[in-house]
Amino acid sequence: MREIAQPARELKMLQRILIDRVLSELPVHDAARAYRKGLSIRDNAVPHAGSGPILKMDFENFFPSIRSTDWESYCDQNNILDPADRRISSLIFFRRAKHERVLKLSIGAPSSPMLCNILLREFDELVAIGADRRRIVYTRYADDLTFSGQRMGMLKDMVKIVEQSVRTIKQPHLTINKEKTTFITSQRRRVVTGVTLANDGSLSLGHDRKRKISAQVHHASLGKLSAIEMGVLAGQLAFVKVVEPAFLERLRSRYGIKVIELIQHSVAPPE
Repeated sequence: MREIAQPARELKMLQRILIDRVLSELPVHDAARAYRKGLSIRDNAVPHAGSGPILKMDFENFFPSIRSTDWESYCDQNNILDPADRRISSLIFFRRAKHERVLKLSIGAPSSPMLCNILLREFDELVAIGADRRRIVYTRYADDLTFSGQRMGMLKDMVKIVEQSVRTIKQPHLTINKEKTTFITSQRRRVVTGVTLANDGSLSLGHDRKRKISAQVHHASLGKLSAIEMGVLAGQLAFVKVVEPAFLERLRSRYGIKVIELIQHSVAPPE
């Protein structure tokens, strides 16, 4: 379970102003593929397409582990904003949960994803250097770290590199979720941020997911889905369009353009 903290409308407006005027000008490492304009989940999966083995790692409690002091230290080191404005920006970007004294990054704020990419640039640089030396591809999608290469032994080295990088950086203080460290060979179904990697280098939604989506579209064509189910299906079709657009065309051919457009324009009502 994760707590989603939705900012008030006025606070969200201030966050977006700071995104445009401050955060958008700050550097992000190329390995960071999440929450960047012009990039999608597909861009995180494409570099790993092929038949090689994959290593997947994860962080524990990722967003809340990033604190206002991390941002203020970053600003101080890079001469961003004056001291008073740094503190004000922290109060805008970060949140103090009930019964806590520390300001932490919240899940749900529009500024949080960009902040995590900015503050993890040093970490990404250290890991990318280690990966490049071993001819391993590295990408990070928020807290999902993915590595791919030709040899499993080299991938095993990357676990140590990530652990060392976490210890080396001064901020933020990250913790690896060791239970989610996974090695996947071509003999198993390889999935990167929800995208299935075929051994021929292509990307796919996966047979089971496509079968379920097709069944839901069929039910939608018969008027059997609720407004909430239609909204959820609209989100799934948006994912299809990004990952495997050819499948979306097959759905249009099978069920008709009007049915697909009806689904795409559906919005789930608020609970």
